[in-house]
Amino acid sequence: MSFRRKRFLYCVAGILCLVSGLSITVAVSANLWIHARALCVTGAKLVNASGEELEKFLADIRYGLFHGEKVRQCGLGGRPVHFSFFQDMWKVTPASIHLSVILFSAVQIVFALVATVFSMYNTFGKPFETLHGPTGLYLWNAISCSCGFIVLVLFSMEVKLHHLSEKIANYNEKKFIFKTHEENYEKSYWIIFICSSVHFLNILLIRLTGVRFPFQKSKESELSTITAVELMY
Repeated sequence: MSFRRKRFLYCVAGILCLVSGLSITVAVSANLWIHARALCVTGAKLVNASGEELEKFLADIRYGLFHGEKVRQCGLGGRPVHFSFFQDMWKVTPASIHLSVILFSAVQIVFALVATVFSMYNTFGKPFETLHGPTGLYLWNAISCSCGFIVLVLFSMEVKLHHLSEKIANYNEKKFIFKTHEENYEKSYWIIFICSSVHFLNILLIRLTGVRFPFQKSKESELSTITAVELMY
């Protein structure tokens, strides 16, 4: 492969890493991870509501990793309430999982930016022969990709297994009981998925430049050693 083509592929990989890092930062800070609707069971039973009447008893909930908004409805009109996970919802949130999601998101951002720096260095500079060079790009992108998918799995566990939306809907409710009616992943969640896939794509781009996978070298050296020994005998 020509040197210009290699530089072009490294440059594309660097731009993708930079866009990924910035996009993940925006996604993590936004409250667009989950949009849920919770039914006010108590209010609906009091008036024996059914069909279209249930719309008056559905609360809207949108939240992210740090804050969110709940529009509470029990047949009396919508009343928006803003909340923060670390101030208001900490008691009902699975703390270890939630902190792990934030931690792995931060690690993904850091290594996306690290991959950007080294991609650009390999484009315009002289790459090292160590992990700082082309081979190291496999490591940075693999770490960022893995962290992204770990974030998705942990957040899904937090929402689905621990019924986070329902806990948020029932927080500080003494007279009314809410049950989750529907739950959808929002833009921030899918941005993390797309960015993680981008880092996997970068691994393929780096392979197109002719840089072998780290484990591929060891296998080939073992085969060459075995062949040399066989020839001796």
